[in-house]
Amino acid sequence: MQSGLSSEQLSDKDNGSVSLPDGLSGINDPEESLADDNTFEAVPFADEDAFVDELADLILPDDEVVSIEELKSKVDASLADSSYVDEVSDELELRWEKVATEVFKEEPVEEETDEEEEETETLLDRVNKIFARKKINTDPYNMIEHGPIVDFTIPADSPYKEVELYEVNPPYAYVRIAYDPATHEFQYQALEPVLTEKEEELLESIKLKFVETLDINLKEISRKNAETYLRDNIMAYLQEYQIDISPKKRERIIYHLIRDYVGYGEIDILMRDSFLEDISCDGPDTPIYVYHKEYNSIPTSIEFVDDDELDSFAIRIAQICGRHVSIANPLLDATMPDGSRIQLTLGREITTRGSTFTIRRFKDNPITPTNLIDFHTFSTAMMAYLWLSVESNKSLIFAGGTASGKTTAMNAVSLFIQPEMKIVSIEDTRELNLSHPNWIPGVTRQSFAGGDKGSIEMYELLRASLRQRPEYILVGEVRGAEAYVLFQAMSTGHTTFSTMHADSVQSVVHRLENPPINVPRIMIQALDLVSIQVQVKVGDERVRRCKTLTEIVGVDPRTGELLTNDVFTWDASRDMFQYSGRSYVVESVMESRGWTEERVREELKRRQDILEWAREKNIIHFREFAKIVVTYNREPETIMKIVRQDLYG
Repeated sequence: MQSGLSSEQLSDKDNGSVSLPDGLSGINDPEESLADDNTFEAVPFADEDAFVDELADLILPDDEVVSIEELKSKVDASLADSSYVDEVSDELELRWEKVATEVFKEEPVEEETDEEEEETETLLDRVNKIFARKKINTDPYNMIEHGPIVDFTIPADSPYKEVELYEVNPPYAYVRIAYDPATHEFQYQALEPVLTEKEEELLESIKLKFVETLDINLKEISRKNAETYLRDNIMAYLQEYQIDISPKKRERIIYHLIRDYVGYGEIDILMRDSFLEDISCDGPDTPIYVYHKEYNSIPTSIEFVDDDELDSFAIRIAQICGRHVSIANPLLDATMPDGSRIQLTLGREITTRGSTFTIRRFKDNPITPTNLIDFHTFSTAMMAYLWLSVESNKSLIFAGGTASGKTTAMNAVSLFIQPEMKIVSIEDTRELNLSHPNWIPGVTRQSFAGGDKGSIEMYELLRASLRQRPEYILVGEVRGAEAYVLFQAMSTGHTTFSTMHADSVQSVVHRLENPPINVPRIMIQALDLVSIQVQVKVGDERVRRCKTLTEIVGVDPRTGELLTNDVFTWDASRDMFQYSGRSYVVESVMESRGWTEERVREELKRRQDILEWAREKNIIHFREFAKIVVTYNREPETIMKIVRQDLYG
């Protein structure tokens, strides 16, 4: 709330009036005028019912489509509204002097009487009696009429050249990928509405007013409702204090308020960009880095200026995740409301450059087997083989390095599980996203107050899951004592999927057999398949590939060596997958189901056809793909007739 009234809050419009912040602690010289385009014009009140009706219509048109090129062409042409004059007229100055005289003149002291005392008249009430209040301008912002609120021009002294420009939250937020020919570096430039100094002051006064006055039950409001609620209260604030600004300026302020209150503040534009896989902040006064799907790791134009700003942001993000972080407990692993995973540190005790955070982005619509075939991470034959393996209750481990696609592949392959099957998943932070109704997602919990008191680890969750009679157990990552319980579950007939950090089958076995896991070799043979995932460069593009798909055949009784069979291998020179010619898993399926070799070959061919058909039909939503799996299980001939008609005519 503003504590004083300066002449910068006066402007001249038709009948002229005064902007009156709450409190009126002083009056500045009315002869001072404004030289910029950011005067908040004061206009009297009108009918409040009509004002409420206009507020209800304050919605940005959804069907308004404007291309980025059209917006850029309007930047130079868009000028301030000429009806908003930033000069204080003589008439208005005289009128203000009259108001000041009337308001602050000395009142005679009346003696107390026995009659009922009249209600005390406030300063604002006395001013309102002198000035008949009118409605301020509530016209909704229109991109065509008022011009773009984002500046797309590149500064003349900038060394960067535009490579690509795309929208992430039109008409408010856009991204420019720029390239510096001198340093041969890319930069991720976030383009948002920029507030002037006066607009910043107004924004801060609105925030202060909201902190003091807003009263709302957060459990009863969604993101969409919150944006509408904030818009309505912003308009009410402007009306109450007679602050009349153009729709373009008002929309800039509204964007920043919604971004800071409902969104993720400074990184909101990054969280909305579907091309980003990782967001990393290494400390204050350092650019935030992102991992872009097209341009890999590049710096952004966003950075936190000092420790105070970054520490406050880190604490706020922890609160958004429903967790606590402090100097006493400066480490945090959490899941954000949109499903992304965040690792955060607070202060300089453990990260000497200041607070840090790293966000791993996950889509609302997770990767499906169709996507993995499109990306050439797996071949169609490999995915058909995995489909048959999952349906036949074979246990899998997806191993690989960081960001090699382990969890993504496990989530995609899990879509082959029939929907009636009971699934229990166990993770440190929530990453898996399945369409199955009979699914219990379990997540570990940190202690409440230091030590181990109140903490729930993966070991406890896994032990508890065995009492829930699951048919499939999905473990986010095995790296400790929980792996022993996992292999016990495999040995007792439970089908399990998990991930592990290892770069080969030999590394997987070595990690399993040695501390801290210590799984006996005789129990490792309960595992059926190991998929080794890698992130490599093919040409100039960084891609993910399944390096080998290996079967664990058993243990040699004479030598004690673990016997393995590479079913599929990736040929790096040709970027192709090769089939070894023999699969013990397929032979096991034939034996258990009583199929002949021709029957199993036909089954694999049918599944390949379905996967190719789904890819051609661009069926990439995980729920739609799950329906195909269910349909093939219930009515195989019906779907095969449709598939082969579309594929072969």
